[in-house]
Amino acid sequence: QVQLVESGGGLAQAGGFLRLSCAASGGILGGNVMGWYRQTPGKQRELVAKIPYMGAPTYGTSVRGRFTISRDNGNSRNTMYLQMNSLMPEDTAVYYCRLVQDMGDYWGQGTQVTVSS
Repeated sequence: QVQLVESGGGLAQAGGFLRLSCAASGGILGGNVMGWYRQTPGKQRELVAKIPYMGAPTYGTSVRGRFTISRDNGNSRNTMYLQMNSLMPEDTAVYYCRLVQDMGDYWGQGTQVTVSS
């Protein structure tokens, strides 16, 4: 069973930075896609960025040029990162890690990011 463990959320000031990590383990298949999504109360969860096992990442319009997604594909563990620079108050949300592969779609528990003005 795939497990996703997120870390790195917290409080930052506008213009500052944070780095999120997501460690995936257990039953990971090659060819998966990992991604970061975020959600605020009353709104739908939205794509922040996603990155395939091999290939180029995709970014949501609101974070392009400020956030950078990357990943490290280990033997039995895949780790994904999100470097968030030039943070804005509207980046405040719960950020979720997601891994999609054949026969499975998995989500982390979420980590809170709060940006103060």
